[in-house]
Amino acid sequence: MSEAGEANGNTVFVTGVNGHIGNHIVRDLLKHGYNVKGSVRDLNDPKKVDHVRQHALDLGVPERLEIVQGDVLEADGWTEHLNGCATLFHTATVYATSGEANTIIDTANKGTQHLFYAAHSNGIKRVIYTSSIAAVGSMPKGQEKSEEDWQTDRSSPYVIAKTDSERLAWELAKRWDLDLRVINPGGVLGGGFSRATPSVEWFDDAMKGKFPLAPKIPMAFVHVVDVATAHRKAYEIDEAKGRFIVAPHNNSTIAAVCQRIRELYPETKSPKRAIPVTFMPMFVFFDWMMGLFGAPRRMTRKTVKGFFRGDADFSSQKATDVLEMEWHSFDQCIHDTVREFL
Repeated sequence: MSEAGEANGNTVFVTGVNGHIGNHIVRDLLKHGYNVKGSVRDLNDPKKVDHVRQHALDLGVPERLEIVQGDVLEADGWTEHLNGCATLFHTATVYATSGEANTIIDTANKGTQHLFYAAHSNGIKRVIYTSSIAAVGSMPKGQEKSEEDWQTDRSSPYVIAKTDSERLAWELAKRWDLDLRVINPGGVLGGGFSRATPSVEWFDDAMKGKFPLAPKIPMAFVHVVDVATAHRKAYEIDEAKGRFIVAPHNNSTIAAVCQRIRELYPETKSPKRAIPVTFMPMFVFFDWMMGLFGAPRRMTRKTVKGFFRGDADFSSQKATDVLEMEWHSFDQCIHDTVREFL
């Protein structure tokens, strides 16, 4: 059993603690001596709370974790929840590539509005906000993207939600004089999730051989533990200002990940070959056909066109330098994700 560091007396608030990133932030904060107060939408759902409470038990500090119920779509209750907390880590959002667009967008925007107001009302100055490289954007193609870049594409509700809600966060921070620090992760890999996110759910299908060829969709990846560490360091390091791209394994593709899965785990049926870009309409058609039989839609013509208008050339140098990040390797990202499905 791992042990947590000595309590430092600081209580911090984390929204969305049941999520892949959120529950790892909780573990990292507990391990480094913080008291954590976190929120979920339903306290009575064991899938939202049990794995989070297990972190505190594993670390031997159950008394340092409190979980409360709250829906970020609702304004009521957040000011009371954040009372006495030193900072806010806002991670709660809907991470989905399909589903009701209004819910995805409203959760991001209304959640940001409600939580930032609650932080302001409680005199909290430093706020750590989980955004995405979806808000940075993949264009222009052939040029390294940094924290100065912003998404211009509007091809999916998730991209719209992450871009608009981060812009809103910066507007509210200026209005209420908040010291906002934003983490923009790439595709988050690694284990420790109660529900597979779009960043990892395709691993299971790949390992089972459900698609013979892998799409060369450009992606940049990061280990979930590194994402959690970046959040804490952004809070602790006074000089950590602005946005931080955390996507160290850049200029990769889904096909490259599938090929590496097969090399590391030859017993799986993960595809060895990539589908040529010119054949991607066939992949979209196959995805549509699978959707007729109840499978989740992952590829639409509009989404695929958006992928290939840009690339995955993102710089994580600012996070490396300012947050002093030491990144998990690409292979470790794959190992820890694959093991979750074995």
